[in-house]
Amino acid sequence: MKKLLPLLSFDTMITPKIITFIYYLALLGVVLAGIFSGSILWGVIIIVCGALSVRVYCELMIILFKMNEALQEIRKK
Repeated sequence: MKKLLPLLSFDTMITPKIITFIYYLALLGVVLAGIFSGSILWGVIIIVCGALSVRVYCELMIILFKMNEALQEIRKK
């Protein structure tokens, strides 16, 4: 029951872990889209630009949660 309590309270955030999982799924989707694009040049462009876009998006989402954690620490002080 003790392990379940942090999930029921909002003291710990599980969303950054979910974002990491979503990043790997999106990266897999980008690679598959690049492979099945039909053209080698477009495939490479899709893989490079898609991987970069997915990474930037996920980093921005994680930064929001890091900012929230930092603000909570400042509030506690």
